[in-house]
Amino acid sequence: MRKGGLILIYLLSQSFFLLGQTYKKGEIDMENFVEDLFGMQREDEDYEELYEGLLQFLLNPINLNKASPEELKSLYVLSPGQIHQFFSYRAKFGNLISIYELQAIPEFDLETIYKILPFVVIEEKAYHKGSLWSRLGETKDAYFIFRHRRVWETRRGFTAPDTLSNGNLTSRYMGDPNGLYGRFRMQQSKDFSLGLTFDKDPGEEFIWDPQTNRFGFNFLSYHFTIYNRGNWKALSIGDYQLQFGQGLVFGAGFAPGKGAETITTVRRSSIGIRPYTAAMEFGFFRGFATTRKIGPLELTLMASQAPRDANLQLTQDSLEQEQAIITSLQRSGLHRTPTEINYKNRAREKNLGANVQYNSLDKSLQFGVNTLFTEFSHPFIRNSRVYNQFEFYGSKNSVHSFYFSYNFQNHFFFGEKAVSSSGGTGTLAGMMSSLHPKLAFSLLYRDYARNFHTFYGNAFGEGSRPINEKGVYIGLNFKPNQAINWSFYYDRFEFPWLRFRAYAPSWGTEWFSRFTFSPSRKTLIFLQLRQESKDRNYSEYPGFQSPYILGRGIKTNFSFNLDQKLDNRWSIKSRVNSSAFRFEGVPSRGFAISQDLNADFQKWRFSSRIVLFDTDDFDNRQYIYERNVLWLFSIPALHGQGMRYYFLGQYKLTRQLTLWARFARTIFTDREVIGSGLQQIRGNTFTESTLQLRYQFNR
Repeated sequence: MRKGGLILIYLLSQSFFLLGQTYKKGEIDMENFVEDLFGMQREDEDYEELYEGLLQFLLNPINLNKASPEELKSLYVLSPGQIHQFFSYRAKFGNLISIYELQAIPEFDLETIYKILPFVVIEEKAYHKGSLWSRLGETKDAYFIFRHRRVWETRRGFTAPDTLSNGNLTSRYMGDPNGLYGRFRMQQSKDFSLGLTFDKDPGEEFIWDPQTNRFGFNFLSYHFTIYNRGNWKALSIGDYQLQFGQGLVFGAGFAPGKGAETITTVRRSSIGIRPYTAAMEFGFFRGFATTRKIGPLELTLMASQAPRDANLQLTQDSLEQEQAIITSLQRSGLHRTPTEINYKNRAREKNLGANVQYNSLDKSLQFGVNTLFTEFSHPFIRNSRVYNQFEFYGSKNSVHSFYFSYNFQNHFFFGEKAVSSSGGTGTLAGMMSSLHPKLAFSLLYRDYARNFHTFYGNAFGEGSRPINEKGVYIGLNFKPNQAINWSFYYDRFEFPWLRFRAYAPSWGTEWFSRFTFSPSRKTLIFLQLRQESKDRNYSEYPGFQSPYILGRGIKTNFSFNLDQKLDNRWSIKSRVNSSAFRFEGVPSRGFAISQDLNADFQKWRFSSRIVLFDTDDFDNRQYIYERNVLWLFSIPALHGQGMRYYFLGQYKLTRQLTLWARFARTIFTDREVIGSGLQQIRGNTFTESTLQLRYQFNR
């Protein structure tokens, strides 16, 4: 049987000849991948964090011959039916001997294989030979990236300060307008990872000042992680994140949520400890974490003590003694003005946590328990608002959960139940199912209490945090053949308590539909429509004074996209976006039309775009994903009237050194002032550049 399989593989490999000529391992069409996962961009999504999670998968590919269903599900590429067929094939024929063998698996078409190839391998090298020190010196996965960014128009924050009537000077940025970023990373997949990231945002000073916690670059992140040392699966020191269950307690990692991929993205995967390498100055632990395997159990312990930017104020307690309280935590990571510098590292946050996870021998059943205790250096007492009275108050919080995941043939069931020290609960339960080889279905229910407090949760939902929300989501995907695909979801949600911009209980619905036609690998066409209906305060509009009266806003987005590969070097992309927003019968509209021209000459690459946009207001802002330098994400929000264009070039100077350069400009025709406050620009143009160098060691 195996010999017959080898003959089949040989014949299939011939059909993959073109694949081998056009696809280079380790590369990914990021633009199409993002379009598939997100569909319509959302302003409350943290795309840099999602992008960073994707990078971790690319740098640590999954060995298909050792992979578990949990690992394959974490890629958000394969349907439940495809995962079931993969493991049935592997159980019947044994380990794969070639990546091309994937085409012999039922339900694996070329499109699916192209999507999964950057994230998987067939064989792993013997990385553990020799001492760790020698492997550090011999690794080929080591690089250094340095990036410079700048906006060339002068913002108000970089001008001379004005003198107020009392003689004081107005606030201005302390530093220059240059943004600097650097990252060093040395790793071997499933063996070790060593990294250092440093960052200076525009307007920040490059200064050594221990009193204000500034040491040259304003942010430094570091980690050292080793994997698979006997029963020790992982040990991480420095900065890291954790992901277990459905994200109610530990919710780091790559979690797209609602988008054009309507089936696989509803579920989170337990990927465990992950090194933190991003430049965002929040949402990570600093300390140590370790995972040990004990039979069918895996035990993870973590401890963290990290600085947090905070607004501290002095107040008097019941004994009329002064004490400092935290009124808000600052998540921007910006330290440009004296006020922002005063926020830097003013508070400390301690975390102690654990996870115990059971995996059955056949990998079909997984369940576990999470627990996390958090303590702040000062009591957290928010500025009281009508909508935030059930938010976290105090200096200590704990959150605990139980989660499960069960695979039964083409059906995946999952869920998590959590409770915080306030008594508030979070509940999530769902399923993914391949009802037919051509039809997939997903269903998810969530219920997050108004007093459920989790600081590192990232569960599925309409809001950016799992709090004060109930909802039911239904997703469908129909693929009658390789050329046609239709995806759809419907989500109904409600907010039992008040929230920002809605000072009364409210509810809403959202639905999305995309039809994709790809007659060949050179052509991709899709049409998509999304509509969201949600309540918001009337008082945001002129003439209404009461903040407790809600009105209904309905937003509809339409997109048409054409990708065409002209030949092996040149390709074009055409896009039409339009939107309509109606608030209590008052309509407004917007649209954007874009045209791309891209070229790939192996040693150098070129991308360009021009966009024309016209929107009545900010509610009709248009989001279009833009290509950028390696591992930099860009989805600008275009609103008003004008034009935007960019040019991006990549050139491989040597085997080790690669250069990226990007120039982008937005020209507005409806204004002479851009932005507000210290970010204000006098004029109608916004020009930005990015220059990046990458040096790869041992090449």
